[in-house]
Amino acid sequence: MRLLVLGGTEFVGRAVVEAALGRGWDVTVFHRGRHAPVAGVRSLHGDRTAPDGLAALADGGSWDAVVDTWSAAPRAVRDAARLLRGRAGRYVYLSSRSVYAWPPAAGLTEDAPLVEGASADAGQSDYARDKRGGELAATEAFGADRSLLVRAGLILGPYENIGRLPWWLHRIARGGPVLAPGPRDLPLQYIDVRDLAAWVLGAVERELSGPYNLVAPSGHATMGSLLEACAKVTGATADLRWTDPDVVLDAGIEPWTQLPVWLPPGSDLHAALHTGDVTKALGTGLSCRPVAETVADTWSWLREIGGTAPQRPDRPAVGLDPAVEAKVLRGVPDTTP
Repeated sequence: MRLLVLGGTEFVGRAVVEAALGRGWDVTVFHRGRHAPVAGVRSLHGDRTAPDGLAALADGGSWDAVVDTWSAAPRAVRDAARLLRGRAGRYVYLSSRSVYAWPPAAGLTEDAPLVEGASADAGQSDYARDKRGGELAATEAFGADRSLLVRAGLILGPYENIGRLPWWLHRIARGGPVLAPGPRDLPLQYIDVRDLAAWVLGAVERELSGPYNLVAPSGHATMGSLLEACAKVTGATADLRWTDPDVVLDAGIEPWTQLPVWLPPGSDLHAALHTGDVTKALGTGLSCRPVAETVADTWSWLREIGGTAPQRPDRPAVGLDPAVEAKVLRGVPDTTP
């Protein structure tokens, strides 16, 4: 198989490239040159936001599939897809479950209503409309039968450049009392980046098309199993102080950003991020590794690179200020046996 990855040097794109090389595929990456590509790929340089930024692709060959992880102006997807529609068999666009209309219903499927106002020709606006516009661009160029829309949710694992799991690992590694947002059995829904990559390549081989929610089933992990895995793998003497959601919210702490991954139970945000229906993806071969493996491999990667995870410049830093955490914990009883 001949695969073109637009990007391919960071997080999701890198995982796709490594998985494809592991299958013996012939891989080309098109990127800006800011990060070193994976060894063994053909590398083309260009900036798709610049005039003639796709020039390196003009005579770059042909491919069985293209994987595009773009997250900004949809017209960048439009231009790439139009250029490649006669030279690639399938266009895989890494979208997001954010494309569903707000507020989402718990257990939403791929048939749920979508955000309005998106366009394949648009410049950058907000994340939901940007991703939906990218979907429209891919579908308009390749048609519904040759475009695959991967609506991923929360993505964790090695190479993460958002900082969510790395923050929890570093915080728990410091030890001491840790503000653990409850309830402990709160169901989570995420996907390991390597499981995402494996499913995408399998979908290309099977010539799948259309939209797919791509995360593990809700409850594949819980806040308890995630944070306890962090404590185990770091070997820390951390004391997880499970804290009532109302206490966390009353302290002015922002879910998702200041306490990554966590969203209060019963909220629209928790319904949107942690309760989606993934029956369709499971029926096409989605397999999800245990949370302990995701956590352990992410910790190993962090140690290999010196502990500091890369950070995307277009995403805000995540995590809770130690002073805020300490203030809240003063009111949380120690329940250690």
